[in-house]
Amino acid sequence: MEDPRRVLILGMAPVQLLDLAGPAEVLAQAGRLQGMAQGRPPAPLYDVACHVIPVPGLAQTSAGLAFRPTETEASLLGIEALDTLIVIGGEGAREHSDDRRLHRLLHHLAPRARRLVGVCTGAFSLAAAGLLQGRRVTTHWRFCAELARRHPDLTVDPDPIFIRDGDVWTSAGVTAGMDLMLALVEEDHGHALALSVARELVLFLRRPGDQKQFSSVLAAQSRGGSRLGGLMAWLAGNLEKPVSVEAMAERACLSPRQFARVFREETGLTPARFLERMRVEAARQRLETGRGALATVVRSCGFGTEETMRRAFLRQLGASPGDYRDRFHRRQKETHA
Repeated sequence: MEDPRRVLILGMAPVQLLDLAGPAEVLAQAGRLQGMAQGRPPAPLYDVACHVIPVPGLAQTSAGLAFRPTETEASLLGIEALDTLIVIGGEGAREHSDDRRLHRLLHHLAPRARRLVGVCTGAFSLAAAGLLQGRRVTTHWRFCAELARRHPDLTVDPDPIFIRDGDVWTSAGVTAGMDLMLALVEEDHGHALALSVARELVLFLRRPGDQKQFSSVLAAQSRGGSRLGGLMAWLAGNLEKPVSVEAMAERACLSPRQFARVFREETGLTPARFLERMRVEAARQRLETGRGALATVVRSCGFGTEETMRRAFLRQLGASPGDYRDRFHRRQKETHA
């Protein structure tokens, strides 16, 4: 039996609770399940420690729950070697990324770690400490533009759920951190164990890093606010119908010209491109779960023709509907094998 890999989860209060608990649980289950598969008592594959740097007057976690860190700042400064340093996100990562205590710990620990991981907005902490220079990274979709604005030396990709750039890994928001951890388990201990952990945690699919964050439409809806929220909800329930910009403007109680201006201001997209994204999103979900033949998906999502849907998929996803469906069917079969 090999010695457990030493892992430290580090964050700035208040941390996103799931950024801490999700990765820790994936790594803990890996050891338990490998022991069961080998018919021996479970033994940890990862020695996981955690520390949250406190901020006076603020809770340790976004949920307001407190926990007892396993390490102190003094003990962290005594660490000479780590397998993995995981820096987690939350309000603290964004609002206190320049904290001197955080930078001191990161500058000590990062060179001693085999790989560096930023979960969700943990990328803000790593970037502020100068540990992501020149890297391609991602973070929670809501904060990608802010990360790029603060750190123009980074290449911030808002699409993938996680990215590996050499020995640096970054993930999208919250649950995407668990997808990233499954990828690390697979790299360390193989495909079968990663799938076992995914099944144990009742994850529908062990998602690949290049899968898109399922949030472009949600992001636009949230920016749309009350003026367009009703229209967007109506569109989501009527994708199979032909919808013109004039009809959308009428439902929003605006003139077509005013509607086009307001829509772009509040979503960053034209009405036609937004509607196409909604239709692609709906089609993706149907293809992933095997609900219907391509012709049925074309009709139910309002594309009109298979060629129209194919072009929309290529523009947004870089894959045809058939290729996209086949890839996910293969992954589901692997997961349930």
